[in-house]
Amino acid sequence: MNARFQVFHTAVTELRRWMMTIFIVLATALPVMAQDDPFLRLAEPQGEGWRIAESDILREWSRSGSPAMDLLLKRGSEALDMGDIPTAIGHLTALTDHAPDFAAGFQARADAFYMAGEFGPAFADLARALELEPRQFQALTQMGAMLEETGQDDRALAAYCQSLTIHPHQQEAIDGVARLERKALGTDI
Repeated sequence: MNARFQVFHTAVTELRRWMMTIFIVLATALPVMAQDDPFLRLAEPQGEGWRIAESDILREWSRSGSPAMDLLLKRGSEALDMGDIPTAIGHLTALTDHAPDFAAGFQARADAFYMAGEFGPAFADLARALELEPRQFQALTQMGAMLEETGQDDRALAAYCQSLTIHPHQQEAIDGVARLERKALGTDI
């Protein structure tokens, strides 16, 4: 019995060392991992860290995992920048058809539909983008702008505020909240 107790005691001691090692590794790694989360860095009140985080997030969101789909996004965005909305919608529709789980494709096509004055399809694409990536702050801000434009101020304010909880430095969302709050107070000029 004494030998069994010795084996058991040795096993428990080893288990304690192993657990303590894991605890130490996690305790030191978690703060570093949190610093590496770009969404946490978006909320940094000072410095340029949030701008770098924003750039990192947007770059990651623009990668579909397929060079062909990335090219469709690039071509659609370039056509949109040049004001060629029908071509942009064509490229971005091809993208969303072939990559139905790529949130950036839906968000970009929503921009194109919005610029074409097609709010219904734009809202549908924003909803799909947010379904795929709930932290898509650009889609939330765009939705806020569209809701504001269609006179749905309460819903617009909610969209802007939700966007700002993810990315508190978005000037368009900050301006939207200020504008709607002034309007609610009757001080809209």
